Amino acid sequence: MSESSGFTLIELILVTVIIGILAGMVTLTFRGAAEDARVKAVLGDIKSFETAIEYYALKNQDRYPTTLKELETAGILRELMPDPWGNPYVYLVPGTYHKNSYDVFSSGKDGQVGSADDVASWLVNQKTEPVVP
Repeated sequence: MSESSGFTLIELILVTVIIGILAGMVTLTFRGAAEDARVKAVLGDIKSFETAIEYYALKNQDRYPTTLKELETAGILRELMPDPWGNPYVYLVPGTYHKNSYDVFSSGKDGQVGSADDVASWLVNQKTEPVVP
């Protein structure tokens, strides 16, 4: 019998199966990472909006802007960008949650205000599961 220097079919199948299992584990681990990143980006944007709104109010005798666009025209924000899902941020004066001031939030992935995937700073602390839908 002569010795061969290659791999047997069983060895190749075994290596392929192991690589497939490892790839599946990596996929399951990082599956929600993109959505988590979007939610964290929204929360950062909301904090920036809140800071800009409070600055606007300080400059305008404690009057909040009627729209987020006013922050842009007043030179406080450079450009009003949509949320990571491409929807405009929701700004309410007076707010539904903060009745004496304002609410700023994202309508989430589905773009529907009032649905379970809305992202707002006051909703994050109320949820026991991750914020990602």
